[in-house]
Amino acid sequence: MHNRSLSRELSLISLGLIKDKGDFKLNKFQIEEIFESALDSLINHCREELDNCESDLENASQKILDSELQEGLDSSYSNVRDELKKSLTKIETVMNTLSITLDFPKLIVSSGQIDIREDVNQRIFNIINNLNSIDSKIDQAIDGWRLKRLPRIDRDILRLAYVDINFLNTPVAVACDEAVNLANKYSDLQGRKFINGVLRRLQTS
Repeated sequence: MHNRSLSRELSLISLGLIKDKGDFKLNKFQIEEIFESALDSLINHCREELDNCESDLENASQKILDSELQEGLDSSYSNVRDELKKSLTKIETVMNTLSITLDFPKLIVSSGQIDIREDVNQRIFNIINNLNSIDSKIDQAIDGWRLKRLPRIDRDILRLAYVDINFLNTPVAVACDEAVNLANKYSDLQGRKFINGVLRRLQTS
């Protein structure tokens, strides 16, 4: 995971820790506290994912042992291999995220790295200081729907994408790809499709 992808994810988790009353008013100290909580949440999420992956691997391994005891069931080997591939891919992604997260203090003090903490602060400040304007612009890109009717996680993903495009000069395609990645991880199928559609309209607006 690249540093900017990590900062977007931490920004999303941080926003989720802020009460959504339509008017975010926070000082820098409060945002710092929220950021620390978001970092802890991400680490705990990664650990839970690793535990789930371990369980998946144990189940797949047991299926391999069971299939070895049954002759003439070659198809079962194929199914088990597919399950193992999925589990291993998932483990690799989670381990990469966890590795970067646990090394976070080193990223901050390293002169060659992006200052993730400031990047997250900037994204959150842009949203809380321009919330009404951002939501209004996104509303215009939503056909026959209202942003406030979407689940909180989907609203925040769209807000972050808008900030990327309009405040941080991120290439539109990059901002949309990153938003889709967040949706794939944190939203459901319906939310992912909806976010995709809105992002396409934002690209052409």
